[in-house]
Amino acid sequence: MSMVKRWNKVEAWLHDAKGIAFDGCHKIYMLMDDEQMAQMKEYGYDPLIAADSTTIDEMLSTLMEWYENSCGLRFINAVSTNHEDPNLGFIDLIPQGAEE
Repeated sequence: MSMVKRWNKVEAWLHDAKGIAFDGCHKIYMLMDDEQMAQMKEYGYDPLIAADSTTIDEMLSTLMEWYENSCGLRFINAVSTNHEDPNLGFIDLIPQGAEE
């Protein structure tokens, strides 16, 4: 999949996101529910940006900036709470190695 299509997919998911978070290195998350927002706050993710404090265009621009400035292991995942199997809550939007 081309990077343009991947960014279009990211933008589409942003419409339902509660916020975005970045670990400052390579983990970039779109948080799809309030429980994930609370968990990333608890983990100390900074920056952590709530969707109700910005626009979709601003979040997309921020995600692109984070992605551009992150290390080679970078990825963007949408993450939702799944109490039965937390691993099933992660959806690769831009997986590691997408540009290789």
